[in-house]
Amino acid sequence: MTSLQVVYEWCAGYDVHKKTVVVHAVVPGRSEARTFGTTTRDLLALVEWLETLQITHVAMESTGVYWKPLYNLLETTAMTVYVVNAAHMKAVPGRKTDVQDAEWICDLMRHGLLKASLIPSRPQRELRELVRYRLSLVSERTAEANRIQKVLEGGNVKLGSVVSAILGKSGRVMLEALAAGKRPEDIAALADPRVQASREELTEALRGRLTSHQHLMLRMQLDHVRYLDQQIEAVEAEVEHRLAPFAVQMAQLDTIPGVSDRVAEVVVAEIGTDMTRFPSAAHLTSWGGMCPGSKESAGKRRSTQTRKGSPALRRTLTEAGQAAGRTKNSYLGAVYRRIAARRGKKRAAIAVGRRILEIAYYVLRDGVAYEELGANFYDERKKDTVVRNAVKRLERLGYKVTVEAA
Repeated sequence: MTSLQVVYEWCAGYDVHKKTVVVHAVVPGRSEARTFGTTTRDLLALVEWLETLQITHVAMESTGVYWKPLYNLLETTAMTVYVVNAAHMKAVPGRKTDVQDAEWICDLMRHGLLKASLIPSRPQRELRELVRYRLSLVSERTAEANRIQKVLEGGNVKLGSVVSAILGKSGRVMLEALAAGKRPEDIAALADPRVQASREELTEALRGRLTSHQHLMLRMQLDHVRYLDQQIEAVEAEVEHRLAPFAVQMAQLDTIPGVSDRVAEVVVAEIGTDMTRFPSAAHLTSWGGMCPGSKESAGKRRSTQTRKGSPALRRTLTEAGQAAGRTKNSYLGAVYRRIAARRGKKRAAIAVGRRILEIAYYVLRDGVAYEELGANFYDERKKDTVVRNAVKRLERLGYKVTVEAA
C-alpha cells in the first residue's frame, strides 16, 4: 500500500461494535489508535478528538445498526463520512484484531480505495423507517388473521368458507359474538344483508365445537387485531403527513400500471425523489436488487440470482409486477405474459418489477407522468422476429406458410 498515491492526508477508520468503537486516525507525520464506548457521551468525545486532529474523511463498515449512532453525530460535522459495504473491504486473511481492522479501513480510505454506500438524508431515513414499520405491522396483522382462521378450523367453525373476509365488517361482528359464546342462529342474524351467503348457510358454518380455551384465544386475537389496526392507522397518518410535499411525484408514479398509492409511498421512501444520486436507471435497479446477478468462472455462467437490495422495495415492486401482469392492453402486462410463458410467473413478476423501477426513475428524474406504450410495443419493434417465429411454429405443425403484407 506504500506505493499507492495518498488521496486524503487527514483521515480515520472505525471498527464499530455494540459496546466499543476502535478508531485509527492518520494525520501527516503520525497515526494514533483509540477505543471509545458507544454511549452518546463517549461518541461525542470521539468526534471532538477527531476535530482536534482536523480529520476531513472518515470511514466505517455498515455493521448491522451499530454504525447509526456514530453516523448521526458525524453527519452534523464538516467531515466526509463513508459508510462502506463490508464485502468491499475485506482484509487479507491472517491475524485479526479490532485495531488492525480499524487500521485497514483507514489505510483504504487514505488511498481512496473505498466507495461510500448511499445514505439518505435524515428526513428520508425517518420516512423510510415509518414505511417499513407499517409493512411489518400489516404482515403481523395478516399473520394474526391466519391464526384466527386456524382457531376456527380447530373448533369446527367454517366461517371462512362462506365469508370472503372474516375480518371484514360482518365477519368481525360475528367473530365477536362467537367469542362471547352466542348461539349460531343469533350470530348469523348479525351479518350484513349484502353478504352473499344465506342465513341458513351462515348458521351451519357457525355451528361448531369451540371450547373455553378457543373462546379465550379468539377474544385475545381479536383484541390484538384491533390494536394493530390502531397502530397502522397512526403510522399511516404520520406517513401521509411527511409525504405531503411530494404529492406531485406521488400522482405521477400512480400513472404506472400496477403502482398504487401504497407502492408509490414505498418507492419514494426507499429511493427518494432526487435521481441525480443514480447515474442511470440500470444503476438504480442494481442498487435496489432488482436486476440479475453476474457470476462467471472459466467461461461458464453461474448463478444469476439477484442481490439482496432493500427487502421492502423488492417485496413491493414484486407485488406491483404481479398487479401489472393482470392488466390488459398494457406494455407491462404484455411483458409479464411473455416472460411468464418462458420462465414462470415468479421470474416474470420480478422482471416487471424491475421495469417499474426503471420507469419510476425516468418519471422522477424528468417530472412527467407515465406514457402507455401499448401491448403491441414489443411486437412492433421486433416485427421480423415475431413473424419468423410464428412461421416456424406453423411449419413444424405441417403447414406451408406464405406471408403477405396487409
